[in-house]
Amino acid sequence: MTTDTPARLLTLLSLLQTPREWPGGELAGRLGVSRRTVRRDIDRLRELGYPVQATKGADGGYRLVAGKAMPPLVLDDEEAVAIAVGLRAGAGHAVEGLDEASVRALAKLEQVLPGRLRHRVTTMQAATMPLTSGDGPSIAPETLTVMASTVAGHERLRFAYRAADGTESRRLTEPCRLVSTGRRWYLVAYDIDRDDWRTFRVDRVSEPFATGARFAPRELPAGSAAEYLRQSMQRHQEFYDIEVTFAAPAGFVAARLPKWLGTPEPLDDGSCRLRGSVGDAVQWVAFRLAMLECDFTVREPEQLVVAVRELGARLTRAAAAGA
Repeated sequence: MTTDTPARLLTLLSLLQTPREWPGGELAGRLGVSRRTVRRDIDRLRELGYPVQATKGADGGYRLVAGKAMPPLVLDDEEAVAIAVGLRAGAGHAVEGLDEASVRALAKLEQVLPGRLRHRVTTMQAATMPLTSGDGPSIAPETLTVMASTVAGHERLRFAYRAADGTESRRLTEPCRLVSTGRRWYLVAYDIDRDDWRTFRVDRVSEPFATGARFAPRELPAGSAAEYLRQSMQRHQEFYDIEVTFAAPAGFVAARLPKWLGTPEPLDDGSCRLRGSVGDAVQWVAFRLAMLECDFTVREPEQLVVAVRELGARLTRAAAAGA
C-alpha cells in the first residue's frame, strides 16, 4: 500500500496521462489503496487543475481530458528523453515556428533531467543526423538553453563573441530576449562594458556562462525585443527591393520559399510574382531561388540579377568539368 500521498498522486497522475480509461478498481489495485482513497485522490488532482472525467457504472472509470489550461505533465524516462532529443534537434537551427518559448521548454527540461537521462540524450543526438536542417547556421543547443535560462532568471550572462570582421571579444551582458528571424537566433541584451543595448548573433557566441548575478530588467529603447532587433538590422544592413516572377502557381512557390523572402502573388493560374525587401546577401537569395523546381526571372535589383547569372555560370562550369 502506498502511504506517501504526494508520491501516490504522482503515480496516479502518470497512469491517467496514458490515453485510456482506467476502471476505479484497477487504479486501486495499481496503487494498493481502496477505491475510496482513489476517489479522494481524484478530487485532489481536480483541485490542482487536472481535468479528470469520471464515468458511471458498476466499475466507474476515470480519464484525463483536455481542459482550459495546460497542467504540469509527468513524464517517464523514455518520454523525457524523446522530448529532449526532439527539442535539441530543432533548437540547433532558427527553424521558423521554433520560437523562444520552445527554447525555454528545452532549458526547463534539461535543468531537471537526471544525469543518466542527460547522458542518453547527448549520446542519442551525437549518434544521429537529420537529413534536412534550417537555412541558418547551426547552434549548440546548450548555448541556447544557457541563454534562455539567464533571460528567464534575469541573470547576467558572460560569453565570448566573434564579430562579423572576425574580431574576438568578451562580453558581460544583461540578457533581455532571444529572437528568431526564421534563419538565425539573436540575443538582445544590455552590454555592461559598453553601457548600451546590443544585438548578438547567437551562432557567433561561444563559452556562454551564467554568472549567477541578478539584475533588474531595463526598459528597451524600442517597444519590444523583436522591434529593437529589426531597427538594429536596418541600421547595419543594406536592404534590396526584389521582384521575381515564377513560371509556377503561387502556392507551389510559397511552399518552397522561406517566408522571410515574402509571399508570392498570383499573376494567373500558372505564374506568380514575388516582391519584397531583403537584408540578406544577394548571393544567398540567388541560392535560395535556384533551389526552386521551376523557372524564374529576376526583374530587380541588378545586384541579384548579377548574382543569379554568376551562380548559373559557376554551376554550368562545374557540370562541364564533371562531364
